Amino acid sequence: MDGLARLIVPPIFMRLCRIKKFHAIFATSDTNSMDFLFKKAEQADTGRIWQIILQAKEQMRQMNSRQWQDGYPAIENIASDIAKGYGYVLCGNSSVIAYGSVIFDGESAYNDIQGKWLTDLPYVVIHRLAVADEVKNRGVATLFMQKVQELAKQKGFGSFRIDTNFDNLYMQKILFALNFTYCGEIFYDKNQRRAYEKILSFD
Repeated sequence: MDGLARLIVPPIFMRLCRIKKFHAIFATSDTNSMDFLFKKAEQADTGRIWQIILQAKEQMRQMNSRQWQDGYPAIENIASDIAKGYGYVLCGNSSVIAYGSVIFDGESAYNDIQGKWLTDLPYVVIHRLAVADEVKNRGVATLFMQKVQELAKQKGFGSFRIDTNFDNLYMQKILFALNFTYCGEIFYDKNQRRAYEKILSFD
């Protein structure tokens, strides 16, 4: 880990790195028997996507996270994602098991970061990432992120940015494992988020 950039990593992550269970969260071996397909979401997927979003909201509530507890995201957000071509799904054995809004148009809230981004490169950003209950803790969220990374590189984007709530430790662990760097704080209205960036290698 380098200096100031990876800096503000809560001590909990250093402890978790020493726990075997932490590594198991991100292992994909449990899903090796599945055939995966990463593709743009279609209108017909909306019902299943919404079910997964509701499951994620409930998980966050049970974990005492404030994220997604104020009515966001709404089903209208999902419909808008799909209409704009932002919505992507990861299917396992032909069933939708994860959803995310994958945006290459930029995020206006990122223009006013309290901190500093690693680069000024064109970037991809994910919003509304959620995984179905039946495949949680089996590396599916990590796999979705890796698929987005591959897509971004294919499109010639050199940066991957994302934000999450301060108390969403599950997502923060994933970002830590995938070598994202904490860059500062961004705001949606009055809601503060931790912002991360990863520089994509084209090797």
